[in-house]
Amino acid sequence: MFVSIEGPFLHADLDSFYASVEQRDDPRLRGRPVIVGGGVVLAASYEAKAFGVRTAMGGRQARRLCPHAVVVPPRMAAYSAASKAVFEVFRRTTPLVEGISIDEAFLDVGGLRKIAGTAGEIAAKLRADVAGSVGLPITVGVARTKFLAKVASAVAKPDGLLIVPHDGELAFLHPLPVERLWGVGKVTSAKLRDHGIGTVGQVAALCEAELVGMLGRAAGRHIHALAHNRDPRPIVVGRRRRSIGAQRALGSRRRTEEELDATLAALADKLARRLRRADRACRTVTLRMRYLDYTRATRSHTLAEATTDTALILRTARGLFTAAWPRIAADGLSLIGLSLSNLENADAVQLALPFDRGGPTLDSTLDVLRDRYGATAVTRAALLGHDPGVSVPLLPD
Repeated sequence: MFVSIEGPFLHADLDSFYASVEQRDDPRLRGRPVIVGGGVVLAASYEAKAFGVRTAMGGRQARRLCPHAVVVPPRMAAYSAASKAVFEVFRRTTPLVEGISIDEAFLDVGGLRKIAGTAGEIAAKLRADVAGSVGLPITVGVARTKFLAKVASAVAKPDGLLIVPHDGELAFLHPLPVERLWGVGKVTSAKLRDHGIGTVGQVAALCEAELVGMLGRAAGRHIHALAHNRDPRPIVVGRRRRSIGAQRALGSRRRTEEELDATLAALADKLARRLRRADRACRTVTLRMRYLDYTRATRSHTLAEATTDTALILRTARGLFTAAWPRIAADGLSLIGLSLSNLENADAVQLALPFDRGGPTLDSTLDVLRDRYGATAVTRAALLGHDPGVSVPLLPD
């Protein structure tokens, strides 16, 4: 009896996705540093990253670091089409695909050995299929758990394949820096390093109670489990999204309260339309902020009842923004985002029609017109003359 020591999970992650699509579609850009987005960097090719250019960096700073870079405007329709083509390749490989974002997914290939080979062989073919049919580079990590497969793909970038065999998991994981653990951001990393803990192996050497005392119950237990590669989560196929979101990078220029409010209104309009198109309703509104010093903060509010109403969503978002304004005014923002969660099927929620409450409101009328004639048919007066920027998917933190 053969027992595979590879997989069964693959984590497939497209490399510098937006920039790679631009280089694919314009041969003159291949091998050259490419920056997508002018005012704020939405994506950078690896050639640009070599000069220190990073996503969400201000365009002026990026051009100082890499003055010979080619700056191109974003083409979200092209990126969406490329993503759909790649996901078609994923689903031809296995029906067990769990999309994580526009450019990455988990795949379970554990039941395909007799017809398609080992997990490593399937991963190699997947990379060749994506390159051949879509023309994009993709990195794949292969491991026994979803967590470790994602770590493997991050280590293998760019355009690589890394297989972590079952008998080599901890030998691979433990020398890595603590920041490789899901949930270890700047704050948690600083706490760990203040205690002289810099590698995953050093985390694993601590008992769970020590980590709980250091980081709190939830974070301590979570990080202790991952340091020992304990991640029982299976691939989940077909589950409807639990949240939707969008964000706007703002660059390094300080924005006025009016400008930020206009951006917030545009995000609320966009997300409410997406809710209605998907026949979903939300209960929780979350405001996400990144300050000019690159620290992050979130504020959220849960409504008594689920809604798809733009006016209510925007009113809630504005309340969160007002509460956060003192720090925003002091420190400035480089990014603002909005997400809607605790989603429910809209047919299970009692939704009021625009005229059910004593006549139409401005926002309800806007909702009807946009849903019927398209997002650009009508806009708020507050948004006239404002550059709406480019709304990008709100990816997992």
